[in-house]
Amino acid sequence: MLADPFRGAGLFLQGIGLMFKPGVKRFVAIPLTINVVLFAIVIAVLAGQFDELINWMLPSLPSWLSWLESILWFIFALLAALMVFFGFSLLANLVAAPFNGLLAEAVERHLGGQEPPPASSITAAIKGAPGAIFDEIRKLIYALLWAIPLLIISIIPIFTPFAPFLWAIYGAWMLSLEYADFPMGNHNIRFKDQRQKLRRNRLLSLSFGGTTLLATMIPVLNFLVMPAAVCGATSMWVKRLSQQS
Repeated sequence: MLADPFRGAGLFLQGIGLMFKPGVKRFVAIPLTINVVLFAIVIAVLAGQFDELINWMLPSLPSWLSWLESILWFIFALLAALMVFFGFSLLANLVAAPFNGLLAEAVERHLGGQEPPPASSITAAIKGAPGAIFDEIRKLIYALLWAIPLLIISIIPIFTPFAPFLWAIYGAWMLSLEYADFPMGNHNIRFKDQRQKLRRNRLLSLSFGGTTLLATMIPVLNFLVMPAAVCGATSMWVKRLSQQS
């Protein structure tokens, strides 16, 4: 649908509002705390290592090409930021996976969606933690299978100018998969079937994931990204994906 790119971006913004709804906000505390702590650590490490990372990625240029250095610096800085913040999002979700499932369930209940199998308690989250973490590891493996060749392409000079755009598309797709897994996983929909559902709604999925990725790079807003994206992805499930066979 032509409006899907705008709807996808709107889902993330709607997710921010859903975080504070009655019956939902009490499930936000743990994912939000995990997100804030991990983000603070990542930002502190990145601040100290960013120049070294850029210098490592930036190739040595002959003097007659020195004018290219500032352009390449910008490209590599953007590329590094995309990789770091995308990697952080996967790590944060790996840690918070059991609690994000509970948050997705609470949002679906608030939106009047079909009730998933009951599991709304901290005890249930702890018991389900091994399975949830295993699913996250499986998604990480899937992400790596695409990230490794993409990383190789990124350091080939002829493809370097296009690398940030390729990483942005990759990050948008992976974050859409990452967060849509929580509501769909609550309904025992397997990872392969999740990918098929999102492919049938490609523009919606990419615009939602792209907005989520962009939000991770905006100060203050980045602290809210994980719970907001879980809420937004659950809204996408209730209003669109669950209606499709």
